[in-house]
Amino acid sequence: MKIFRHIVTLVFLAVFLCTCSSEKPYKIYYPFKNQSWNRFNILRFEVPIHQDKKAYDIYFSLHVNQQFEFDDLNFNVVMSTPSGEERIKKYKLKLRSQSGTLLGQCQGDSCSNQILLKKDLFISSAGTLLVEIENLTPRVETRGVIGVAVLLIPSKQ
Repeated sequence: MKIFRHIVTLVFLAVFLCTCSSEKPYKIYYPFKNQSWNRFNILRFEVPIHQDKKAYDIYFSLHVNQQFEFDDLNFNVVMSTPSGEERIKKYKLKLRSQSGTLLGQCQGDSCSNQILLKKDLFISSAGTLLVEIENLTPRVETRGVIGVAVLLIPSKQ
């Protein structure tokens, strides 16, 4: 009887360990050489999805310095899932307070901010998640942008 209990316990433990995902967040960072983002430079992030039937939270992160002269950044995002589903949305990321100081996690004269693009995006098949980000700033060059990133974090459901 003790052996049977041990076997059942080991089977449950094995099933539990197999179903728990230790998948870590995935980040793609794109640095700007001249700390300037050209208005017509649409960024393409290809995120590999190894596990299907899973939900993810997707974030956009922006790293700017004092040369960034706007209060916020308007941008457009097109997300294409491996199964072919496409989502399009415009966003506004607030970067300065009313007094003009940079917001976010600051270190020295630069700050990082992030915004949730999609919560619990269900990916039904493995493949590549394509995230395209278009800068909608009314100037050709947006100075003060050090880099941008896309983060993919497994949802906690």
